[in-house]
Amino acid sequence: MSKKYLDKYMQKAKENAEKAIVNNEGGPFGAVIVDKEGKIIANGNNKVLKDKDPTAHAEIVAIREACKFLNTNDLSGCVLYTSCEPCPMCLSAIIWANIKQVYYGCTKKDAANIGFRDDEIYEFIKGNNNMIDLKQIDREHCIKIMEQYKKNNGKIY
Repeated sequence: MSKKYLDKYMQKAKENAEKAIVNNEGGPFGAVIVDKEGKIIANGNNKVLKDKDPTAHAEIVAIREACKFLNTNDLSGCVLYTSCEPCPMCLSAIIWANIKQVYYGCTKKDAANIGFRDDEIYEFIKGNNNMIDLKQIDREHCIKIMEQYKKNNGKIY
């Protein structure tokens, strides 16, 4: 893809980030998703404050919009442009959506420098759990639900 298109898509992601600030909707994060033909099919900006939803990050908002637009949960072939390196939650959503190409502006260190705590979540993933009390209970009953799903040939996405 040419630099002209990359710049165009990143420019839109930056505009979405600015919208989040101007409208006091959330943090300074914006994203766009582009389809296989290079058409922007979804825009997202951080809406955590506006929606009172801690999952309403720019990438998540854009993924939800793209899935609705394409009427699918599989965004294979789409490309995501975002103003900042995705946090662990967004990165997971990107992987679940089958998006294989992501361009980002700022780094997770830049986000940490203005107060965002992605680094704590990365430490948790590494096994350094000092954030939450996470305990397994009632597996013997819960596993039956999973077994039923498998027996019914539940779709793995």
